[in-house]
Amino acid sequence: MAKTKELSKDTRNKIVDLHQAGKTESAIGKQLGVKKSTVGAIIRKWKTYKTTDNLPPSGAPCKSSPRGVKMITRTVSKNPRTTRGDLVNDLQRAGTKVTKATISNTLRCQGLKSCSARRVPLLKPVHVRACLKFAREHLDDPEEDWENVIWSDETKIELFGKNTTCRFWRRKNAELHPKNTIPTVKHGGGNIMLWGCFSAKGPGRLIRVKERMNGAMYHEILSKNLLPSARALKMKHGWVFQHDNDPKHTTRAMKEWLRKKHFKVLEWPSQSPDLKPI
Repeated sequence: MAKTKELSKDTRNKIVDLHQAGKTESAIGKQLGVKKSTVGAIIRKWKTYKTTDNLPPSGAPCKSSPRGVKMITRTVSKNPRTTRGDLVNDLQRAGTKVTKATISNTLRCQGLKSCSARRVPLLKPVHVRACLKFAREHLDDPEEDWENVIWSDETKIELFGKNTTCRFWRRKNAELHPKNTIPTVKHGGGNIMLWGCFSAKGPGRLIRVKERMNGAMYHEILSKNLLPSARALKMKHGWVFQHDNDPKHTTRAMKEWLRKKHFKVLEWPSQSPDLKPI
């Protein structure tokens, strides 16, 4: 990925001036043609250090030899869950003595940091193909179409239990690479079940489900809350309802009820949380 062009000193100062004048980060970004995230970073730097100048790099300089750096980065690229101890041992076997601190510093210099793995649904090849097909089919859909969708889902919130942590080395913006994630299955446990929905216009109803969540309960939730949510959100005629392929969503009785109510349902690929804004 090409390095982003650095903003001029004048542009950075203009960002601060507009911020002090009461402009929002979005408004500043649009006015100056700068990404909102960049605007926010410059404003935070100014608030913390009272300057928009580039700050000196933090930490000690890298001390590993070019050969050692190459070996470390190659090992971590192949297996992001490699520990610093493993790397120390690998380098010692290659004739180089280093400390864990040197390993950390070397990885930092290469743009890698230790992070906790994100948990994501386990995707089989059929799921990947279905998600890609859906994305291609809707690639050119106008924004107005998506504004007319009510998105829904239910979730269990865990209040107790152990949360195991797995750390690994990765580069910035690589947290969702398959090597850097831990596959999970749905509803691994919890205490509170919620159902909710929203659209581009705002949130719909949020319901706590106190009984067992089955097909009958799901039918009751939709019958009492879907249409009132659509009315409260002032959805346009022909609005579309989205829910995933959970078995209780796709029973014959549920499909028949949705058909009789003349609700349009968005066809949805299985195991595709990254496609759904909710």
